[in-house]
Amino acid sequence: MTHELEDLAADIDAACRIRGSFTLRSGTVANEYFDKYRFEGDPALLRRVAEAMVPLLPADTEVLGGLELGGVPIATVVSSLTGLPAVFVRKEAKTYGTCRLAEGGDFTGKTVTLIEDIVTTGGAVRNAAVALRELGATVHTVVCAIDRSEPGKNTLGEIELATVSLLTKADLDAVQR
Repeated sequence: MTHELEDLAADIDAACRIRGSFTLRSGTVANEYFDKYRFEGDPALLRRVAEAMVPLLPADTEVLGGLELGGVPIATVVSSLTGLPAVFVRKEAKTYGTCRLAEGGDFTGKTVTLIEDIVTTGGAVRNAAVALRELGATVHTVVCAIDRSEPGKNTLGEIELATVSLLTKADLDAVQR
């Protein structure tokens, strides 16, 4: 890891790792929690994350697909930095209005690179990739800010979806203050 990336990891960890008593989605009570929205809500930190993610984009990217909710701010800043259009991918299509799964421009027949804040199991990414493919997009890569997946838990390779991450949980743990 470069010194610049190590500094970014330390700043993200300092902003997002909080201590207390937290009930996790699984029902487990933990004394530590990683609040990803703290880096996404900080404009300077969000910009640094987005700038560091730009070189990770596959060369054939035509559209960025920001996943609801955490991928949307990152995709917006990456779009601004690169000039690539972005679409915002819902967990499920709305049942009113346009009834669309992905809001924004046209992506049919184009290569969409998914943008996500954190990948843990890859479930939401998998669902988005499959749905966008069914709607005519080519989706072969997700670029995430942080890959927190446990060995063997990220199964995106099973659907031929590569995961490219800026940082991992191990990177954040290594710089903990």
